[in-house]
Amino acid sequence: MRLISLELESTLRERKLWPQSWVAWAALYVLGLDLLLFAVQWLTRRVSPATSASLTGWVTFLSVLAIVLLATAGYRWLRSQLLWRLRNRLIVTYVFIGVIPVFLLFMISLITLYLLAGQFASFVVTSDITTHLRSMEAANRAIAHHLATQISEGGKLDAQILGRIRPRRTEWSRRQVCAWHGHQPQPYCSGPEGSVDFGSPSFVTGDFRDIVRDHGKLYLRTATVLAPEPESLRVILSEPLDKSFVEQIAGDLGRIAVYGTESQTANSPASSASQQDDSKSFLTFDYGTLRERIFIAGTIPPASNAFDREITLRIPLPVVDWATGERRPVGALAEVETRSSMLIAALFGARGDYAKGLEVILVVIAIVFAIMVALALIVGTKLTRSITSAVDQLYEATKHVNRADFSHRIGVQSSDQLATLANSFNSMTTSIENLVREQKEKQRLEGELAIAQEVQAQLYPKLITQLETLEVHGFCRPARTVSGDYYDFLALNSDRLMLAVGDISGKGISAALLMATIHSAVRAYSIEDVPALRELALREPAAVGAAGGSGLMLASELRGAEASPAALLTLLNHQLYESTPDAKYATLFLGIYDGATRRLMYANGGHLPPILISEDGSSQLLSCGGTVVGLFDNLSFPEATVQLRPGDVLVAYSDGVTEPESDYGEFGEERLIQLVRENRHLPLERITEIVIAAVADWIGDNEQPDDVTLVLARAR
Repeated sequence: MRLISLELESTLRERKLWPQSWVAWAALYVLGLDLLLFAVQWLTRRVSPATSASLTGWVTFLSVLAIVLLATAGYRWLRSQLLWRLRNRLIVTYVFIGVIPVFLLFMISLITLYLLAGQFASFVVTSDITTHLRSMEAANRAIAHHLATQISEGGKLDAQILGRIRPRRTEWSRRQVCAWHGHQPQPYCSGPEGSVDFGSPSFVTGDFRDIVRDHGKLYLRTATVLAPEPESLRVILSEPLDKSFVEQIAGDLGRIAVYGTESQTANSPASSASQQDDSKSFLTFDYGTLRERIFIAGTIPPASNAFDREITLRIPLPVVDWATGERRPVGALAEVETRSSMLIAALFGARGDYAKGLEVILVVIAIVFAIMVALALIVGTKLTRSITSAVDQLYEATKHVNRADFSHRIGVQSSDQLATLANSFNSMTTSIENLVREQKEKQRLEGELAIAQEVQAQLYPKLITQLETLEVHGFCRPARTVSGDYYDFLALNSDRLMLAVGDISGKGISAALLMATIHSAVRAYSIEDVPALRELALREPAAVGAAGGSGLMLASELRGAEASPAALLTLLNHQLYESTPDAKYATLFLGIYDGATRRLMYANGGHLPPILISEDGSSQLLSCGGTVVGLFDNLSFPEATVQLRPGDVLVAYSDGVTEPESDYGEFGEERLIQLVRENRHLPLERITEIVIAAVADWIGDNEQPDDVTLVLARAR
């Protein structure tokens, strides 16, 4: 027995179910005593009822105490098991601070929208009925005054007069009008065939308009009484409240079903008894017994999206009993089936007690919501405080480490995941020296990058030779430490100047190295009478020759300063294709300006077409060009020539100028043209500053996405 108990205790300890606190042990003792007394009470209920009854209070007290102690012990166990992990604590904190308020807000929004939907539907139905009644009242009053005029002139009231006065409009095909003059017992009526004659009840002593129930059916009726007794004139206009009428109200609102609140006829004793309690009739409305009394009008609109659910709303309609004159606030019921999309933008339309009650309901819901949010904040704050205290200890420890005090240790006083984190921090201090070494290595790499930046800066032209008929200016701002964009100005002789603008695929060191390669190749191929260049052209004519040309022809073209941009692009393409990986390529624009003729001969290898802005403000793209350089071998590039006139400004740029995006889209080519056009008479340096500042403003606080390169040339 001893061995079995030890094994049981060992198993429970392994599963962390063995009581660890005095609360847990007290809960078990109280529960055992409670079960014992309950057993004694159950056994003595027949032998000694008095003893059994005397134990009832103790059993109840011990049961309540056991429940409290077990709940406390269970809470502590759950907290130690579930909240040991920091992730679980953060999840619980998020639930209490974030999820619960959002859920409550979502629920109160749904309730509010549903109540607004009911208010809007009630407004639509009741306002249409009220408007129709007012229209009938105006028509009825006009007929009454017309009859009164004829009677005063000696005419006699009869059905023929009503028939002549009755309007011939379409809506009057459903209306019945009756008139009484003096003490006339029977009215003269005019209306559609099959209309049920209705009497003139005693309660109608003046103007009247409302929904009435007559012979078990619903009608819209208005009454007009002119002149005092005994020569009074009474005119009543009636229209059935049926499916045809409700179809007009339904429209795009949805499907409307109208129910009566009585299953018997209007004049039966059972019907009179049902009129004693309107609220009870409304609350105990039985659709099953009134299936034959229902009519449905309209159709439910189609769903606009997956969340556009059907909404069913019930609208009470006040009805006057035509026989007794008693007005029942819930004499009929209109059930509207519609979609949330039809009511989402609705505001409160109906007024009265319903709106006031709705306001009270919303206030109560808001108060309950505020209380629950406060409780959620309190619970979330307590859980967060347990986390922030551990973080504070870590912060104090980091200050010691910042002072190179690696001997400091964090005191561990708990057994949760935060304590494990503190122990990990204590063991982490031994690895700080490795971090210091890594930092030094990083600084060395940054120093090398700074040197690379300085070397690359030397590749860009510093002293630019300005021709007598052409002034040039270039600017490049890298997105990172080094740039993959390239521009250069190379004077071939006193009257000829080469312009080069390029963009290397990728960024960083690899792009900068390829940029340096292109820079050196362009300058080397542009040098006058290069034997190696001619030998390469003769040895590999297919690689460097123009389409359909020979190596000898190309060598003659490349002799001296007569090298053409297209031929240079062909040689550069072959060199890059042979010496770079397949994924590396560049875009390159080359142009040679001849000051004697003011002509610019150019070729473009996949670069953005430069823009030529004339003195009169017009602009054109230098769109002649081929594909990128270095991606395919055996390519030829087309070549074109453009005539420059004094005042013309050539704008060459990289995609870092036009492609940066903001909330309004890309900076764009049109914005660049507009800026240069407006400032084309300013110095080129000033135009560059304006464009670069505009691009920076467009990017804003965001990181510069790409290298920004701008080259300007203006004919003089």
